[in-house]
This record gives sequence, structure tokens and C-alpha cells, in this order.
Amino acid sequence: MGKCTCHPEEETRFQCLKHTVWLCDECLSCRDPELYCKNRSACPIWFIEKRQKRLDKEEHFAAALPDIR
Repeated sequence: MGKCTCHPEEETRFQCLKHTVWLCDECLSCRDPELYCKNRSACPIWFIEKRQKRLDKEEHFAAALPDIR
């Protein structure tokens, strides 16, 4: 466990292996999503961010559907 780079008072378990920085839940996002990263296939930060984007997209589409009740 380490301390968040942006919030040193926050303990975190997420470390970017490419940039060797620690990220708390608030800061948790890929720093270079467009650039190659040899760790991406095993990166929990990448997968958490990807899942959150998918959930946000599904929520947006669900809100656009008419209420059938």
C-alpha cells in the first residue's frame, strides 16, 4: 500500500506501474490511455476505468429510454 500522489493523506492500493505513482479512488484513471503500456493487459486501473465508462454509458442510454409504466 502507498500514499496517493495527489492526496498524500489517502492510503491506496492502486499503483500505476508505468509511471510508478499511487492513485486513490478519487484519482483513479489511466494517465496515458492513448499511449502504449506494456502493463495494460494486467492493469487494475485500466480495467476499473473501462468498467466505469461502460456503466456510465449504459446508465445514459437507460435514462434515454421511455418509461413503460
